[in-house]
Amino acid sequence: MTTKRALTVLATAAAAVLTVTTTMTSTAAPARTAACTGYVGLTFDDGPSGTTTRLLDALRRNGLRATMFNQGQHAAANPSLVRAQVAAGMWVANHSYTHPHLTRLSQAQIDSEISRTQQAVRNAGGGTPRLFRPPYGETNATVKSVAARHGLTEILWHVDSQDWNGASSDAIVRSTARLTDGQIILMHDGPANTLAAVPRIAQGLASRGLCAGMISPQSGRAVAPG
Repeated sequence: MTTKRALTVLATAAAAVLTVTTTMTSTAAPARTAACTGYVGLTFDDGPSGTTTRLLDALRRNGLRATMFNQGQHAAANPSLVRAQVAAGMWVANHSYTHPHLTRLSQAQIDSEISRTQQAVRNAGGGTPRLFRPPYGETNATVKSVAARHGLTEILWHVDSQDWNGASSDAIVRSTARLTDGQIILMHDGPANTLAAVPRIAQGLASRGLCAGMISPQSGRAVAPG
């Protein structure tokens, strides 16, 4: 084979490979985008705890991200777990320091609960939270005002999994099936049934074209991760 002919063959082969590669790339990217027709907010309260590592592993294995509403006292006691939450791609948020009934406290006490949690999460490597969930979902104008003063958006939920009340894994999975685009579900870092439900939660969301998103501090709803 002459040198000129050899070069021609090589050029033709390279062009063919480039065409196949380009075609594969252009068809794969839209498929990933089209898979998400909406986003929901998975949230886990009261961590970090002794089950956080297993929860994070389950979420990662199933391609899920979530917002972790941490208690400040737990974040201060377990800084490595807060860093693990961040490393796993989760968003860390504020759930007060000691989980009290905030509406029964003075403004100064509410401020202490929120500000100490902001500091505890920051010191643990979780960044500065932008979202706040009041314990038990109990809030009033004073709680909202104090949270806003710390740059926090108050987040409650649209669906309660009832995992705190002993709900079975089946019941938890059914509760996630009620989620629609933008909505948020309440779950907890701790219950064994919640941990066991994670794979089926992921499967159920995927079957409906829903993906686990971040909660927007602007709208308070689940959106595509930024």
